[in-house]
Amino acid sequence: MKQVPKVSVIVPVYNTEPYLRECLDSIINQTLREIEIICVDDGSTDGSPAILQEYEKKDDRIRVLTQSNLSAGAARNNGMRYATGEYLSFLDADDFFEPDMLEKAYTVAKKQMAEIITFRCDIYDEKNGRYKIRKDSIRTENLPANRPFAGTEVKKDFFRTFVGWTWDKLFLREYILENQIRFQEQRTSNDMLFTYFALAKSQRITVTEEVLAHHRTHVNTSLEATRSKSWDCFYKGLCALKTALKDADLYAHYERDFVNYSLNFSLWNLFTLPWPTQEKLYYYLKLVCFKDLDVTGHEKEYYYEESEYKLLQKIMNEPYSDVSPYVLKGQINEMKKVIDDLRCSASFRIGRAITFLPRKIREVVRQKGKK
Repeated sequence: MKQVPKVSVIVPVYNTEPYLRECLDSIINQTLREIEIICVDDGSTDGSPAILQEYEKKDDRIRVLTQSNLSAGAARNNGMRYATGEYLSFLDADDFFEPDMLEKAYTVAKKQMAEIITFRCDIYDEKNGRYKIRKDSIRTENLPANRPFAGTEVKKDFFRTFVGWTWDKLFLREYILENQIRFQEQRTSNDMLFTYFALAKSQRITVTEEVLAHHRTHVNTSLEATRSKSWDCFYKGLCALKTALKDADLYAHYERDFVNYSLNFSLWNLFTLPWPTQEKLYYYLKLVCFKDLDVTGHEKEYYYEESEYKLLQKIMNEPYSDVSPYVLKGQINEMKKVIDDLRCSASFRIGRAITFLPRKIREVVRQKGKK
């Protein structure tokens, strides 16, 4: 009788040829040997399929699936259909991992009978080869003392206590299947619904403080670098998460945390997009998104960050041409905190938005500086 794998590792692959070998090597050389590796080629047009076939031939734990280019979310859902492991791991094909990542995470999760375990990660900058720990990936100050704990036991700011990606976590496959939790099949922000709903509903979450995963940034071919093509996916993700929480009778419990996260994440998306997409999103937030996400209509005290509340008021009451130079030039001190917070929680720096400002706005800023 074939032994059930301890972990099913699902890897969506799309045009990651320069990094794929390093990623796969860091998985097949894991100290936890009882794993299956399901690689889903999402319609790659580079040399990724050939690399996958090479690795499939030399390691019988690897299975390669192919599909047309549907999104990483669709690829992960496809991989889950074939997964048989006790726990699920969703790893990105341009990242790489500590050799004992799966063993350490699985051991703790198994011992505590956890439905989800999350561990620390750091950011590897492809441009300069430097590592930077993501201190905000687990905000332990918000967690209860007991292990494991339920999502509803998190003290405050649930959606910023964790990060809404999957690759720094293991998920009990039985728990995911029983609750029919799936990824959104959209270009970006496709793991937000899966991750946050799984955490919010879970009764048994645990954490480990070790850095076990390395997330590669400044990859020119990554979806992070081309977010203008899917500028509203984050909003669709938030809407889907809100609906899922309501259907599970959890929205009332998480509403304030959800509203504050929606504001924070909307601001990050706004100020890390280039013009003219930035301006389009600005008015979409003002006219549609903030209302749909329940962001507006609350007293000042309802918001966790005063600086975010002030920026919300400016967006709702002023045109883009007034607010954008005002914020990006940093003309008021109280905006510094929100920009710093967003910079820490984002893959890109807020200052990146300045590079893409239209010439007419940069000219306005220069003219103001001369006065």
